[in-house]
Amino acid sequence: QVQLVESGGGLVQAGGSLRLSCAASGRTSSRRPMGWFRQGPGKEREFVAIINWSSGSADYADSVKGRFTISRDNAKNTVYLQMTSLKPEDTAVYYCAAGTYNSGSFSRNDYDMDYWGKGTLVTVSS
Repeated sequence: QVQLVESGGGLVQAGGSLRLSCAASGRTSSRRPMGWFRQGPGKEREFVAIINWSSGSADYADSVKGRFTISRDNAKNTVYLQMTSLKPEDTAVYYCAAGTYNSGSFSRNDYDMDYWGKGTLVTVSS
């Protein structure tokens, strides 16, 4: 089993920044691609960013590319999402997710993720 705990959400004005953290624990919590997804009010959950466990290669949704940066500290089993130039449309609950153990590839599909955190709310005011 893998446990994921997100933190760092809050209220920020448009144009501001926030950094989300996701602490992973469990015997197989490392060596997994780690991603961030979000679900805004009245919207379906959508892909935000994902990073693999070895090379640090990452993929981003077009809506956040150039504004958000995903990174990981494997020694701490923690993944981060640095969010800058935030917009009101970024308001959502942000979920951390872990992909398949030892997988060298990653996917934008939420059904390819094995474990999920409970989410942290990000609210961007205009």
